[in-house]
Amino acid sequence: MKTIRYKRPGHVAAWAVPLLLFVMLLPFLWLLQMSFKPTPMILEFPPRLLFMPTVEHYVGLWQGGFPESFVNSLITSGVSTLLALVIGVPAAYALSRWSGRGRFGLGLSILLTRMAPPIAFTIPFFLAYRYLGLLDTRTGLILIYMTFNLPLVIWMMQPFFDAVPASLEEAALMDGAGFATVFVEIVMPMVSAGIAATAILCFLYAWNDFFFALILTRTDARTAPVAVVNFMNYEGWEWGKIAAGGSLVMAPVLLFSLMVRRYLVSGLTAGAVKG
Repeated sequence: MKTIRYKRPGHVAAWAVPLLLFVMLLPFLWLLQMSFKPTPMILEFPPRLLFMPTVEHYVGLWQGGFPESFVNSLITSGVSTLLALVIGVPAAYALSRWSGRGRFGLGLSILLTRMAPPIAFTIPFFLAYRYLGLLDTRTGLILIYMTFNLPLVIWMMQPFFDAVPASLEEAALMDGAGFATVFVEIVMPMVSAGIAATAILCFLYAWNDFFFALILTRTDARTAPVAVVNFMNYEGWEWGKIAAGGSLVMAPVLLFSLMVRRYLVSGLTAGAVKG
């Protein structure tokens, strides 16, 4: 009688994980190779996998208005993320240490503001920005991104502050440390992983935003995602520039993720366990 041998889970994962990773990365790899293809070869079928690469699409992209849009995206995403953290992290700490009534209701109301669809705020924002002179400005986009990221920061950071023992803060206060010293030098280092995870999620939201950037900007504050779409026109779609622009749009997020990957993984894991 034959004995049925079952493969160990480790053996299955050894080939399943790389295969799954390749399938997930395939669209991005296809976009990257398309950005280096000569224009006549882009729409060929069957597609060529071997070709002489060219940088003509990147050169044409950089000679147009794309660099200004790329800088706009960097500034609005970076500044809005920083402001959301500066305001939201202390707010999450205060909510975590608040022992009075109404804590749950306040936390739920903060989360509900993040769950509202962005399209519901389009007309009010547009009318207010036209009155205040914030249409087609970086300041206008920064304020919107910060407003939508604040609930996310508070909601994500509160479980990390809940996990910090209050006895550590009380001991430091009894030793004569000030409240600011306790918060900056004791509490903040213990939640650094959560801050990194929250920061990259806020940056991703602002960086990938297309809707508000399309409605509230024209030329001066136009961001990179909107600039890429402008290569789709009635005369024809410039696939090479679209691919090159898409590859450049992915680059900052990829670099930022690699820089904070250790904190990102530990932060998301801790949040999943503690939240």
